[in-house]
Amino acid sequence: MALPPIIVLDDDPTGSQTVHSCLLLTRWDPQTLKLGLQDSSPIRFILTNTRSLPPAKAEEVTRSVCRALKQAMGELGWERALFVSRSDSTLRGHYPLETDVMAAELGPFDAHFLVPAFFEGGRITRQSTHYLRVEGRWIPVHETEFARDSVFAYHHSYLPAYVQEKTQGRIRAEQVERFTLEQIRSGCLPRLLALQGNICCVVDGETQADLDRFAQDVLAAASQGKRFLFRSAASLLTALAQLPPQPVPPEQMGQFVRSSQPGVVIVGSHVQKSSQQLARLLQEPGIQGIEVEVKRLLEPGGAAELLPGILAQVHSAYEKGLTPVVYTSREELTFEKGSVERRLAFGQKVSRLLMGVVQGLPPGIGYLISKGGITSNDTLSTGLDLPAVRLLGQVYPGISMVITPSDHPRFPNLPVVLFPGNVGEADTLVLIHRRLKSRGLV
Repeated sequence: MALPPIIVLDDDPTGSQTVHSCLLLTRWDPQTLKLGLQDSSPIRFILTNTRSLPPAKAEEVTRSVCRALKQAMGELGWERALFVSRSDSTLRGHYPLETDVMAAELGPFDAHFLVPAFFEGGRITRQSTHYLRVEGRWIPVHETEFARDSVFAYHHSYLPAYVQEKTQGRIRAEQVERFTLEQIRSGCLPRLLALQGNICCVVDGETQADLDRFAQDVLAAASQGKRFLFRSAASLLTALAQLPPQPVPPEQMGQFVRSSQPGVVIVGSHVQKSSQQLARLLQEPGIQGIEVEVKRLLEPGGAAELLPGILAQVHSAYEKGLTPVVYTSREELTFEKGSVERRLAFGQKVSRLLMGVVQGLPPGIGYLISKGGITSNDTLSTGLDLPAVRLLGQVYPGISMVITPSDHPRFPNLPVVLFPGNVGEADTLVLIHRRLKSRGLV
């Protein structure tokens, strides 16, 4: 059975964290889109970065991408594809806004599926309830810090109730079709073939084998004309793309480091796991921590005053053979209740400052680690000004590495690690740093 092309609209670049050898597109002009659509990989990602945007702007961006896609597919004679809205495995993001827009622009679809399981990150879905592994225990995600997100808060781990909450009752919990582990493991093709009217479905998954089995039936249904839309985390993409193992194993990815010169680490994410990982890294020998006082960005001209000093510290550390670690101050600033737009706008201001740092890095750095989803998206699209970049694979489970093209004007053949904020254990950032510093010898 020939695979239909898979097109992923990713609300930050970390959704490629379980696949390899494909293109990540940061733009959707006709030339870039056709480059991505005609690539030999069965899967390609369009990085919309909508999680960093307020709802109206996220809707505008998603609609723009869908219309550009529709035109490019028509010009190439493509009649079918599998469309995925890839988002956070802890249920944060613009749902149902993004799937609503995709359905309106790219539909009609027979069903849309919520598949948030992400096994490499310790997220599973059982009996339609989504769990996160925390210190060896499975915790319903509504009991974690992610459910209290200042922009995307929610109150339910039971996915039908989550859907009802997020759609404000437009889709009631009892209307949601549940695909349980027992049904998936015994085969669900007849049920898939019976779906119609873009009905909302939620999908269990405890292991990759579960989603592999589900994807087998999805692809069989698609070959019989069914049209499906997915809102998923990364593990479903592994199942749909059916890729072989990545060419270079994770423990050998250090071979892409350009030289023995130090690398640079940029940490924008401020979730608890990122802060733990950062604290461990700052204790390593040869590390120079450089803190960015983000509250100064609330002052007029704050960014212009901060950037030269940060870059001076980065270059000084680099010239001494140290690894500069540029990180945002760990306190999360609070804004008045209901000021989501102001909170997101401030986040964009922080990111612009960090991208000024990326643009001013010493050109001879051996590698770059970008910590945080939005930070990583902006590193590719703005800091490095890449319309498209090739994904090499994972340097660690759930953590991707890309490489800049050989003709990049400032950083040719630079390996860049895209490290999500909420993935890994307390020592994972240290382990990746050691792996790259040693150029794959540990």
